[in-house]
Amino acid sequence: MNLSELVPGPPISCSPTTTAKAAARLMEAEHVGSIAVIDDDQFVGLVTDRDMVQLVANATDANVPVSTFMTQQPDTVDIDTEVEDAADWLNATGYRHLPVTRNGKLIGMISIKDLLWAIAGQ
Repeated sequence: MNLSELVPGPPISCSPTTTAKAAARLMEAEHVGSIAVIDDDQFVGLVTDRDMVQLVANATDANVPVSTFMTQQPDTVDIDTEVEDAADWLNATGYRHLPVTRNGKLIGMISIKDLLWAIAGQ
């Protein structure tokens, strides 16, 4: 099985100027642990629930733009990647969210939970 069978659709996204507070509200409303940061149709960053925890732990103003703390140019994986290979990659890197691309264009986001369900269901 490859990731094409798991990608639920376009990722939830925001712009680099979106505030941390607005991004956190979006993540809560959409029940996701990460948001793609898109600028001029380009995937430029990733904001995760871990980033939000660090923001709060450091008592950073919640009105800062996500561009100040996002992961810039995050690693991605192609849609044709096998589920087991993606799980191995997440295990090796410690990431919990996996941006999925097709021909270099972001098309979705897979979480470690998605991969676990896929592997357990095989």
